Amino acid sequence: MSSTFPTSRLRSPEEIAINAGVQVPRLRLPAADVFAERALRLRELAAGHAMRDYLLLMATVCEAQQARLQHFPDVPLPTAADADRASADGVPLLDTARWPRDPIWRTEWRALLSQVRERLPADSPALPGIAAQGGWSDAQLDQQAERLLSGIMLGLDLAAAPLVAAGLQLYWTHLVIATEAAVPNAFGIVQDATRCPCCGSLPTASVTRIGGDHEGYRYLHCSLCNAEWHMVRVKCTHCLGTGGIHYQSVQPLDHAQQAGQREPVQAETCDNCGHYLKIVHMGRDMHAEPVADDLATLTLDLLVAEDGYQRHGTNLFLLFGDADSESVSPEPGGT
Repeated sequence: MSSTFPTSRLRSPEEIAINAGVQVPRLRLPAADVFAERALRLRELAAGHAMRDYLLLMATVCEAQQARLQHFPDVPLPTAADADRASADGVPLLDTARWPRDPIWRTEWRALLSQVRERLPADSPALPGIAAQGGWSDAQLDQQAERLLSGIMLGLDLAAAPLVAAGLQLYWTHLVIATEAAVPNAFGIVQDATRCPCCGSLPTASVTRIGGDHEGYRYLHCSLCNAEWHMVRVKCTHCLGTGGIHYQSVQPLDHAQQAGQREPVQAETCDNCGHYLKIVHMGRDMHAEPVADDLATLTLDLLVAEDGYQRHGTNLFLLFGDADSESVSPEPGGT
């Protein structure tokens, strides 16, 4: 059962600040410890969770991602001229459809798999599958990566997809961090506000931030490169409309929640276009993390899908679909 919270007619502190001319930080680039923070949150959420084993597996993957990110080899980066052209065209500088993947991503992916295997217990049921993926040829791996990034996933290995995604996340997160270090303010405003301005990918969820210059502002969290871009609250992340917005959550169960405390994760639904995306409120749980909390609230996806809403966005750690079809739904309900 879910609870629905209609939008309020009162302006949010974010909207008031914007109308007052306050400069809202447009972009939050991935933190150097992004994967470590995700791993910690996944382990916290796994306690007593119905998806405990899978959350712990993904925590192990994130820990390996963090280890590889800290020592990622140098790769070709965009130049200032590349950044200027992308900004003038209003397209993401590191768009997955345009930016060529350096072959080092495959080497790092295999090293990632090796570290995951070393960190898992000897009786882990995931080990045979990981070992099989380690034997893939470069052509097989690149084919799976193309299908995953394109969203046209005929023949995608759904069981292997989360680990392929982990390697792609590692590569693109490094790319974004290294590009900003080499070319400050490299990422300009793009035409499509519903996709990441760095790599052009869909968001996993949105998050209302706490602390510093980002206090109270809502950001969309990229499913691939972990960058975040600002979008005002009470606005559909798919059609950008501001009418017909509602918030749904899993029915509160414990006494404190029954007394009026709302859950940190809600589904922001739009009656106009029939889409939704989860919103993670750090003000309700300061340890919340968009990808981890999205993964751990699959029940909420199922509830809003039953109401006919389709998801705008994807969590690359949990894909659904028919491997014989032309496309795969990022979550129950599709894209």
